[in-house]
Amino acid sequence: MEYALSEEQRLLRQMVRDFAAKEIAPIAQQIDEEERVPFEVLRKAAELGLLGVPFPEAYGGADAGMVGYCILMEELNRKCASTTTIIGAHTHLCSMSIHLSGNPEQKAHYLRGLCSGRMLGAWALTEAGAGSDAAGIQLAARRDGDAWVLNGSKIWITNGPFADVIVVFAVTDASLGARGGMTAFLVEKGFAGFRPGKIEAKMGLRASHTSALFFEDCRVPAENVLGPVGQGFAVAMQTLDIGRCSLGASSLGAAKEAYELALRYAAERRQFGRLIADFQAIQFKLAQMAVKLYAMEQIVYDCAHRVERGEPATLESSIVKLFCTDSAVAIIDEAIQIHGGMGFSREVPLERMYRDARVTRIFEGTNEIQHHIIAGEILKTVGHRLRLS
Repeated sequence: MEYALSEEQRLLRQMVRDFAAKEIAPIAQQIDEEERVPFEVLRKAAELGLLGVPFPEAYGGADAGMVGYCILMEELNRKCASTTTIIGAHTHLCSMSIHLSGNPEQKAHYLRGLCSGRMLGAWALTEAGAGSDAAGIQLAARRDGDAWVLNGSKIWITNGPFADVIVVFAVTDASLGARGGMTAFLVEKGFAGFRPGKIEAKMGLRASHTSALFFEDCRVPAENVLGPVGQGFAVAMQTLDIGRCSLGASSLGAAKEAYELALRYAAERRQFGRLIADFQAIQFKLAQMAVKLYAMEQIVYDCAHRVERGEPATLESSIVKLFCTDSAVAIIDEAIQIHGGMGFSREVPLERMYRDARVTRIFEGTNEIQHHIIAGEILKTVGHRLRLS
């Protein structure tokens, strides 16, 4: 059950699969236990061009589009969700924001540096009072001559402790509200007045470092405004639409890995003198897992192709995020159940996968928010039809 791909895309899949098996899988458990960012793996990924998969060759990318990027996320996340999350925040949040909204000078400097791996990126929207309510951010930016001065903080920022460049969203005119008063900025780690906070201790994604960010009279050059002043909300939402599709792809990869582990175990484990795969209870679990996987794969790559065609994908990407993250958690849970006590042990990767997958229903917009977005989008169509009638 594999979505039809071009020969070039199949070669990309095989390359990433080989890379993940050789470079990531052998250290995945170790870096989780040590809570260590695998910078050596990131360097090797950069050398292979994996940090710029969806972007144009002119900026050092592989020009593989959204489908290629989903292939990358799917294959990486089979072996290590922490590594996938680091690369995801770098690529589909930071770099994609610059690709979509940056001017030629910003792309030449930042996007080229991010694709090559000379720079590592992060993306900072969430605040203590603005999680699901992205419009509620309080980080303030005021113009001062040839710079903007930022004051405030962000929380739960992936790659925050070490990123070289961060896309930061701030309020530039509170009177205009989110859709006219928010602006995106490119902040470098060396800017005066900027500092990351402590690394957060987390349930999962332990090798992916997350921290708060603090801005105290942080001066950001005016040329580092990303997109038009006042259009930061649009920059954020456009980026998240694409990010949710790739999050579905990474969830698909984890779910496939869990399913294959469960399938092999069921075909080897004997109880009551029989393979457990002979029992209907196990067969039905495997069947339901296969059904979910088939649906996940179809909607992920259908959405990716939609993005590549330049079509609106707010509804589709929210459906992908909601369905795929819920399904991945369910599949991993059933894989643990099939393994019995062994599934609860750290001797197999399912325990780590279970912890890692839980946050996917929270970040990039909680699944409750996805229900809200989906309902809003489908009700728009009803209203349109009523107006026409």
